[in-house]
Amino acid sequence: MPELRKNPITGEWVIISPKRNKRAFDFISKTKWKEVTECCLCEGHESETPPEVFSLRKKGTKPNTPGWWIRVVPNKYPALQIKGKPDVERMGIYTMMKGTGVHEIIIETPEHKEDLFSLGNKRIRQVIQVYRDRIVKLTQIPYIKYVLVFKNQGEEAGASLRHSHSQIIATPMVPKKVQKELRGAKRYYELDKRCIFCDIIAQELTLQKRVILENKMFLAFTPYASCSPYEICILSKEHGFIFQEITQDQLTYLTQILKDTIKTMNKTLCNPSYNYFLHLPPLKRDFLKYYHFHLGIIPRLTKLAGFEWGTGYYINPVSPEEAASKLRGKIFLPL
Repeated sequence: MPELRKNPITGEWVIISPKRNKRAFDFISKTKWKEVTECCLCEGHESETPPEVFSLRKKGTKPNTPGWWIRVVPNKYPALQIKGKPDVERMGIYTMMKGTGVHEIIIETPEHKEDLFSLGNKRIRQVIQVYRDRIVKLTQIPYIKYVLVFKNQGEEAGASLRHSHSQIIATPMVPKKVQKELRGAKRYYELDKRCIFCDIIAQELTLQKRVILENKMFLAFTPYASCSPYEICILSKEHGFIFQEITQDQLTYLTQILKDTIKTMNKTLCNPSYNYFLHLPPLKRDFLKYYHFHLGIIPRLTKLAGFEWGTGYYINPVSPEEAASKLRGKIFLPL
């Protein structure tokens, strides 16, 4: 029997309809990359990207030359650019502002065919540290209101290059999705004097129906009102955790659960294309009363169709409970 489920944070409704997973062509096939052995993100091709803004490299090597293992460059085809101020203009009923912001690429490895999560924990830790450092740096720009770190893995997830990389876009406004989460979490806090994220953690740990992995600091689970099949949320268990101020212990735990979750997902779903993104509040201490850092992972298994575009409702053909059960059955255990 299908169910309508309400997201307890945003209030949005999702349709969970397991019978639809029996349809032919329901799941997108695995992405097949064209055979390319190198690209503009590879070591030795530094002149083919804009000049780097940050890198971790061998001692004695110069910027924009070989010798790096993580490199951050402006996107060659940016969605937003650092030019002027985002002045708001109105034309009758329409509102616009200049496309001012920042769009960067974090190149996670110099090797073309290496995958971030096939690397050792030290390297993954360093990539997450670069996420943090760039967020801190970009939020110092006066007109920047929000910084989103995200990764598109695979062609179906929107990646145009196979080379392992993440992206950062800093915008002069807080995204609508984050605003909805903030409003919903604040409303719950004002009504019940409790944090909705803390209550989600408590309920998921009690029920154990949707939990995939956990450690001392983080919980990986399939959200109750998942919008897409095998959607995963990694949520900080510590109330008041601030990603921009992450400690070495917290970084270790986040690295481990992210790596194990991605490997478990890849094993269960045969290396699907996927997106992940970091959701953190604008850095104002008031938000810490009711909002938790979390990382969303979306395997790209289905496509949006007319109903989703016409209503804004998502149809998920795999229940979160079934997804969690299958993921738990393929949990990656380090050797």
